[in-house]
Amino acid sequence: MDTFTEMRKRRLALGISLGELARAVGRSDATLSRIERGRIRPSYELVQRILGYLEAQEGTATPRLTVSDLMNRQLVTVESSASLPTAAQRMEGGAFSQLPVVDAGKVVGSLSETGLLRALAATNSRRARVRDVLEPAYPVVDERFAADLLPPLLARYPAVLVAAKGDLQGIVTKTDLIRGLRGTPLRRAAPSQS
Repeated sequence: MDTFTEMRKRRLALGISLGELARAVGRSDATLSRIERGRIRPSYELVQRILGYLEAQEGTATPRLTVSDLMNRQLVTVESSASLPTAAQRMEGGAFSQLPVVDAGKVVGSLSETGLLRALAATNSRRARVRDVLEPAYPVVDERFAADLLPPLLARYPAVLVAAKGDLQGIVTKTDLIRGLRGTPLRRAAPSQS
């Protein structure tokens, strides 16, 4: 990824408008727009001013969000010994598209709507158990895990579990991340000094 694309992503993640950045570095909006699109090459000095401004904003005005800021604390799980109809009821009751499978406090796998539908369509599905259609477990991260590191994980897994000192505390799904991103960068404003 080139420096200019990265600068634009950083600017947007901080919620900084092109106009605000232009004023801060003494250039026009149009000039910065052309730089971000790779249409013109800025001087080394201008790049340093832009990066310096972004770094100052990242470091002082906007501490990072963590997964604990985004997670759903009402973690619903299913046991591997549960019947498929029981798992289906739990998913339907909470409008969940996936569930972590947990036995005695230990994550042993996951169950998705797709896996459940395939199994329920098969004969003898009433006798089948969750362990018979178990899918890989979701990653487990610490509650202090930086939220801006979630997109690559959620591109690969439908959810990420959150733990504190080894105990499950919640779950972050793609929907939770989208909710956190909607109109809000993955950074929050620093507390005001009174």
